[in-house]
Amino acid sequence: MEQLKRPNGTADLLPSDTGRWQKLEGFLRETAGRFGFQEIRIPTFEQTELFSRGVGETTDVVQKEMYTVSAGNSSYTLRPEGTAGTIRAILQNGLLNEALPLRVYYILSCFRHERVQKGRLREFHQFGVEMAGSSSAAADAEVISLAGQILGQLGVRNTELHINSIGCPVCRKHYQQVLRDFFLPHREQLCETCQERLEKNPLRLLDCKVEGCKEIGKDAPLIIDYLCEDCGSHFEKLKSTLDRLGIAFTVDPRIVRGLDYYTKTVFEFVTTDIGAQGTVCGGGRYDGLIEQLGGNPTPALGFGMGLERLLMTLETQGITLDEPRRCDLYFAPMGEAAGELAMELTAALRKEGIAAQTDVMGRSLRAQMKYADKIGARFTLVIGDNELEQKCADLKNMLSGEKITIQLDDSFAERFSAIEIADRLAKE
Repeated sequence: MEQLKRPNGTADLLPSDTGRWQKLEGFLRETAGRFGFQEIRIPTFEQTELFSRGVGETTDVVQKEMYTVSAGNSSYTLRPEGTAGTIRAILQNGLLNEALPLRVYYILSCFRHERVQKGRLREFHQFGVEMAGSSSAAADAEVISLAGQILGQLGVRNTELHINSIGCPVCRKHYQQVLRDFFLPHREQLCETCQERLEKNPLRLLDCKVEGCKEIGKDAPLIIDYLCEDCGSHFEKLKSTLDRLGIAFTVDPRIVRGLDYYTKTVFEFVTTDIGAQGTVCGGGRYDGLIEQLGGNPTPALGFGMGLERLLMTLETQGITLDEPRRCDLYFAPMGEAAGELAMELTAALRKEGIAAQTDVMGRSLRAQMKYADKIGARFTLVIGDNELEQKCADLKNMLSGEKITIQLDDSFAERFSAIEIADRLAKE
């Protein structure tokens, strides 16, 4: 029978991989917490209407990339991004009645049926934050600062912050007409999708990946030249705040982002170290989304950070994440009585927070020591007839080879903890 394989565009995270993921996720949670963000968890699928209303019917995501199934008279879609579902959860659970601004973060998987390439999968993982309740440019700067601090503290190099403003519905209405007038003479040279966008949402023309459309669009008018007074003032305030915070940036008037809900500020952290898919973080303000999904008018903003791309960048730049503790002490018993004692001592250590293992395979002593070496055990302790009789055994440091005789009694866990802590401090 033919062996089944994982779907194209997905990845298996093996035990050799998950240590890095756990370390990164822990770091992201801790950093977001320092900025006052709390975790939210949302369903993997939502009503399809949530994404058509929230993300936008003219986006590539909704038109081409969603995984949708019908059940009776209902239509459900695997989430292609995190913001729409998070805002739905915020509204449904009344979180906007709490202290504002509301700050939440999430770590979740997303699904898009798109062309698979380096840094782009059909199931991918995102760390994202959403802040609701503040219209101030200071809120924009704080969210950008969080993203920048994450990349900076991880040691990521060759990364630039690009910012832009895509205005509000007031000034964008005029700009949409300016774009339509610009592209109309080139209508026949545009791809089929862009010909449709020309009538429904000309701003999406600037986000097309087709080379012919990109070539035409390179000379298109820039939204930054058509901002209303309020949007222009907001953008200037953001730039001055970033300057005061010492956050370097480049104004990139070509950034429009690929989702319809964005207004005013949009930004990206980009790197040249992972090829064409160089955006490791992107986000911006979406002041109309909460109202669009049924809530009261409430300003909001956030960002999404692709974890696969972030890990790829770290690997390319030779940045390693410390692996979580795997095994502090491995007991190597010889015989049934020794095995029973080893099991008892293992359980006692685990209750004290020590990562301990013992043999459950019936291996020889030599095989057990090979296994202890493979799993990276920091200490080993052999228990045989002599150790059982004398109620003590030699604790071996696997790195230095040093041995310490230790009593096998009720205070064993306490004494080992002291030795293990001293060993860690010595390394530091």
